[in-house]
Amino acid sequence: MNDPADFDGVAALYAVARPTYPKAAVDWLVDADASVVVDVGAGTGLFTRLLDDGARTVIAVEPSARMLEQLRLAVPGVRAVTGSGERMPLPDASADAVVFAQAWHWVDLPAASIEAARVLRPGGRLGLVWNLRDERVAWVRELGAAMRADGDHFRGQPQDPEVGPPFSAPERSLVEWVRVCSPDEIVSDVRSRSYFELLSATEQRAVEGDVRAVLDRHPETAGRTSIELPYVTASFRYVRP
Repeated sequence: MNDPADFDGVAALYAVARPTYPKAAVDWLVDADASVVVDVGAGTGLFTRLLDDGARTVIAVEPSARMLEQLRLAVPGVRAVTGSGERMPLPDASADAVVFAQAWHWVDLPAASIEAARVLRPGGRLGLVWNLRDERVAWVRELGAAMRADGDHFRGQPQDPEVGPPFSAPERSLVEWVRVCSPDEIVSDVRSRSYFELLSATEQRAVEGDVRAVLDRHPETAGRTSIELPYVTASFRYVRP
């Protein structure tokens, strides 16, 4: 997975700035009768808390110590362990589902595919999910450019993620929804990104200025304290043979 230090400096902000996920996507990815679910690259627990229904066992796996601190505060009843997509500290064939929310693009694909298959029971499910800003909308497309965004956008039917053996082609689901947020919350989302942390102070101010300029000039956003930011949540599920 990613270098854990990539997100250490933004862990607290990440916990409050990033969007949640629609319930329809969670229910589609993970069967109601899945008794053990592993959330890998769990970050601050945004997806973990949606899995924690009180009936199933949820295990969160995350490489960043500071992210794990935030996760344990947010979801204290969940077992949270240090690990990665390539190395999960879990027994063979111990999970009904393994999910990666906004995390599969960080992994070593062959190694993570093999590791997910190891942890899953035969017939278990690998689930991958991304929240994508809907850049079919003009102002959202300009927002992405102003953010210097790192690819988390939707412009049409997304390609299937690359997943190695033993998994084959996935089933797919797209859920359209709207995040209601303030201009400051949109800027906080930008500031929570690992690439933003690596910019100089001058570059960071330029990005923030460009983002606010987009919000200030479009009729859908100008002068508003509450903005409707459209998303598409793309989900993919694979069965372990």
